[in-house]
Amino acid sequence: MSNLIVHGGRPLRGTVAPSANKNAVLPVLCATLLTDEPVVLHRVPDITDVRKLLDFFRTLGSQVEMDFASGTLKLHHRSGLADAEARLPAGMRSSIMLVPAMLHRFGRVRLEDDVTGCTLGVREVDPHIEVFRTFGARVELEPGAVTIFAPQHFTATDHWLEYASVTTTENFVLCAVAARGRSHLTNAACEPHVQEFCNVLALMGAHILGIGGSQLQVDGVDALGGAEYTFADDFHEVATFLAMSAITGGDVAVRNGAAAQFPLLDRTFAKFGVEVSHRDGFSRAQVSGPLKVRTPFTANILQKVEAAPWPYVPADLLPIFVALGVRAEGSVMYWNKVYEGALGWSSELGKFGAHAVLCDPHRLIIYGGKPLIPATVESPYIIRVAIALFMLAASIDGRSTILNALPIRRAHPRFVENLNALGASVEWVVGD
Repeated sequence: MSNLIVHGGRPLRGTVAPSANKNAVLPVLCATLLTDEPVVLHRVPDITDVRKLLDFFRTLGSQVEMDFASGTLKLHHRSGLADAEARLPAGMRSSIMLVPAMLHRFGRVRLEDDVTGCTLGVREVDPHIEVFRTFGARVELEPGAVTIFAPQHFTATDHWLEYASVTTTENFVLCAVAARGRSHLTNAACEPHVQEFCNVLALMGAHILGIGGSQLQVDGVDALGGAEYTFADDFHEVATFLAMSAITGGDVAVRNGAAAQFPLLDRTFAKFGVEVSHRDGFSRAQVSGPLKVRTPFTANILQKVEAAPWPYVPADLLPIFVALGVRAEGSVMYWNKVYEGALGWSSELGKFGAHAVLCDPHRLIIYGGKPLIPATVESPYIIRVAIALFMLAASIDGRSTILNALPIRRAHPRFVENLNALGASVEWVVGD
């Protein structure tokens, strides 16, 4: 099932609970390969990337007990696992975070060119290769693949990232916890999911200082131990439900255990006339009248939303604000400072009747408030772009179709079920 049929024009109302953040869950799953002791994880979401990783673990010979109904996962990667038949999961960026543990256990790993995630633009593997080499790994290139060989022991190192990459930061930490000595990383990513990842490693016995900042200090340990952990609410999903509530003129109370991460997001919602409130563990987005872009105090400039590494507005959430901008009266410039070419999907907005101008590979201007019509649109392989297209379809009276919306399943379990429970009319159908 890859397409979404949406009968729009229905305000979303009710209460919903977000799932855990896949960007915390997936690297933690990769990290469990560094220990021979049992690990128990709670609130593990039923998403495609989780299923791919668990299938990979089974191929290695790991003991995997997953109850998706309760979200409880019991993992045990005993010594003596075999990698003869193992092939890194395809179609997911998180596969690259299996490399440190695979090197630690088996001494070598092969990276093929289909180890990718969302088509967010240019996403190079070079920073990861630099990290592996810095710790002493040997890298051999061949057509369509890279083979990485582990040194006898990872050697502690100091490293300075060219940019604050989430997955590269996590790979550095995974290598450093298995290295001999103290490692330092400068320009580390500090997103909430990176912090959660580091905190779980600390629970397993890792020694990490500077969590939440741009500099990390990691002392290598002889071995990591087992742990039991419950994942936190995904602030991405909280923000997404709030945006869907606002664009449909609804009233959805979203459980939010991550309200401390929302001040800048609240101000970004306010740029479109959406007021977000946080009370008693829940968040709401309220709109008085039609959506309207707030005029900047500085004369003759466009209102803008800039996405960059945390603590900026996350690039992953930029598409939901693009959808709000299409609906809101006024003009907004969107600037993706992370991924080149990640706004190319904006041509699909015109099928709804939106006015969008792509300035360059990083910047987009939306002239909002135009009359919109139902349409059939096609999503690229980007999770929240598919959701942004759904948001617009849900706000328009009539039947729309989102083709190739399957990326949603990579991050949002029970997406259709949750929305229909809130009053939407949406269903999955089999695509061509």
